[in-house]
Amino acid sequence: MKYLKILCITFVSTGLLAGCEATVQPKQFPELRYTHLPAISLAVGKVDVVQKYQSSTQKPHVESEFPVLPATAAGNWIRDRISAVGGPDTIRGTVTKASVVEVPLKRSSGIRGAFTKDQSERYDATLAVKIEIFDANGKLRGTVSSQATRSQTVSEDISLADREQVWFRMTEAMMNDLNGSLERQIREHFRQWLR
Repeated sequence: MKYLKILCITFVSTGLLAGCEATVQPKQFPELRYTHLPAISLAVGKVDVVQKYQSSTQKPHVESEFPVLPATAAGNWIRDRISAVGGPDTIRGTVTKASVVEVPLKRSSGIRGAFTKDQSERYDATLAVKIEIFDANGKLRGTVSSQATRSQTVSEDISLADREQVWFRMTEAMMNDLNGSLERQIREHFRQWLR
């Protein structure tokens, strides 16, 4: 009987402890695509996407930790928005910069620091894209470019999930800026290729 009690207590305790275990599923962020927007049809034979920017995995660079990489989102924009509808020329869309630098911020110290929630890091992001048109001989016929930047601070007590949400919003905001700027410039400077 005594062993039965111990066995019951052990099973109940194990069950209670197992019930306390919390499994946090990582948040899935949508891939930033632009197929819902009308394609910009240009009289070119093909569209090449070049990832010129080489992302660093060393601090202070943190772009490789973003849930949606800025360079990937920019490449998606080029593929989704620019449509080759035939012609002798070629478009080259180049992601020239896609960096995010983490800057540690000074925190309060002493008694004040114990009762204060400071902003602990700032993220400085830059995303740049260049669109060029080359003729069949490789001669540059036209170019447009745009750069978007964002800077965001986060609190010292931010969770990883909230930090990733901040990073996603930064990428999305930069891409919205690039989308508007590049479309305006293409329509203004690439008129002879517009279809």
